Amino acid sequence: MAAEMRALSGRADLCSINTATLGFQRPLGEVIDAVARAGFGGIAPWRREVEGQDVAGLARQIREAGLKVSGYCRSTYIPAASKAGFRDNVAANRRALDDAARLGASCFVMVVGSLPQGSKDLAGARAQVKEATAELLPHARQLGVRLALEPLHPVYAAERSCLTLLSEALDWCEEIEPAAASPALGVAIDAYHVWWDPNLARDVGRARGRIAAFHVCDWLVPTSDVLNDRGMMGDGVIDLPGLRKLVEGAGYAGLVEAEIFSAQNWWKRPIEDTLDVARQRFSTCV
Repeated sequence: MAAEMRALSGRADLCSINTATLGFQRPLGEVIDAVARAGFGGIAPWRREVEGQDVAGLARQIREAGLKVSGYCRSTYIPAASKAGFRDNVAANRRALDDAARLGASCFVMVVGSLPQGSKDLAGARAQVKEATAELLPHARQLGVRLALEPLHPVYAAERSCLTLLSEALDWCEEIEPAAASPALGVAIDAYHVWWDPNLARDVGRARGRIAAFHVCDWLVPTSDVLNDRGMMGDGVIDLPGLRKLVEGAGYAGLVEAEIFSAQNWWKRPIEDTLDVARQRFSTCV
């Protein structure tokens, strides 16, 4: 029997803020405090805010603020034109996994990259991603951080992600880590990237036990920039409650994470205003 949907009204503690939503306007320490004051239950920082900083100190601040780390964003793109470049990319992701563990992140989000410069070998790019994922998996398992393969909308297939379908991500999971009782390899389901898929209900159901993260925002009509013009929940055409019903029906009980890239709107607003609106929309639109 499928679990009933959780009630989000007044439950900002069930929600997490991906720090990209706030436009990287302030140092991470200030953002942690702002997210906690707004009543959210979690945060998902980016490597650009963490690397080179006092990671242990940031982890302590997050814990003391009462926040969970729903995910750590994101992997170094994996495909490379040379074996040496590939090895460098794998090594960078191993180091990032170490930071994810120090932060207490529940997963490390893998936006995998695609064609190296000058290449047209998409199959080769996919093969490199699968090889790297298989190599990183034992390290992730040892650290207690799940790898979360995030399929991106096909519009990004040339450079940001050769992984574009949830079904494909699940195929890779089963190939790399078959029949796992407690999978260390899973998927991140981002509404922006999967909402259009006619096989979405089938594949979310298939993802039971593999859903490591659930990201929400909205698809605006019109969209002026497919990268940096995401909408606040409720401002676009995605059936977010319907998608959450599928995801929670497949057993996901983690934090719902808002991840909104919005160069011309939300990134220009004070972060407290964005947090206030996000809290309201979680209650009514997700």
